[in-house]
Amino acid sequence: MNPIHSIQRGGKFEIQQFKKPGNILELKKTHVSFTGTPMRHPYDPARVLLIVDMLSVQAYCYEFFVADIAFAEELPAIVTPEGDALTTSRIWVKKGTIGMRITPFVVEDMREALFGRDEP
Repeated sequence: MNPIHSIQRGGKFEIQQFKKPGNILELKKTHVSFTGTPMRHPYDPARVLLIVDMLSVQAYCYEFFVADIAFAEELPAIVTPEGDALTTSRIWVKKGTIGMRITPFVVEDMREALFGRDEP
C-alpha cells in the first residue's frame, strides 16, 4: 500500500487567522514558520496536523499543539491535476515547544530487497 493513500482526505479546515504581529522580525526571534496543508487531528482537537507537499510521493506531516501556534496565515492554494484546490498555510510555532514529524513508510525487510530471499 502506498503510504500516501493512508492519509484520509479531510474536509475544509478553516484556519482562524490570528492577529497579525506588528513586527515580523520580532516574531522570527521567538517563533519558527512551517508551511503546508493544515488538517484537523483525527482524535485530539488540541493538536493540528500540517501536511507538507501533499502531492509528493515523499509526503510527511508535522503535528503541533494549537496552543503553541502564535500566528497562521493563508497562502495561495495549490491545484491538483484533477482540479481540486488544496489550502496551504504558514503557521508560526513558538521556539522550544515540542512538535512531531511523521513520515509514512512501507515496512519491508531490506535484506530481501537487496539480496533476495535466499540470503541470510
